[in-house]
Amino acid sequence: MLSVNEKLIEKLKEKGIDINDVLLDVLSREDPAESSKERIEFAVKYLEECKQDIQKKDAVKASEKAYKAAEEVVKALAEKFKTDEYEEFLREGRWYTYLLGKASKTLSKKLGYWILEGWSVAYDLHMWGFHEKKYSIDDVVVSIKKIEDMLNETKNIIS
Repeated sequence: MLSVNEKLIEKLKEKGIDINDVLLDVLSREDPAESSKERIEFAVKYLEECKQDIQKKDAVKASEKAYKAAEEVVKALAEKFKTDEYEEFLREGRWYTYLLGKASKTLSKKLGYWILEGWSVAYDLHMWGFHEKKYSIDDVVVSIKKIEDMLNETKNIIS
């Protein structure tokens, strides 16, 4: 039998709401430094799941997990460096995809183009691998190197 909390989480999932995203966003408002560290842990988890999906030859799920890893990296860096996009997230109450794209550009000017490259590859996987289901597993494999590089660089910055 599900507890009250488990029922609530199931209802949120049915509506397409990721409870982890909600909790991280709340933590971000209260303690952005801690949220950045947690986001990197989630990025690592998503990239590991991506690799498992690659082993299963599931290009759609692997594409989405790679995208989620990059999304968490961009959010973590935006929080750490208090970008204008992070401030807009605080005002708006949520991260919009265009804010993530803008944040990747802002951060690239400050830290290097590895962020923009990683984000661009991730967004490409999100659109063509996940939503449109046009990419093969080989297409995903060749793409995730940039996302891995982005995550590894970010781990050196956020510790």
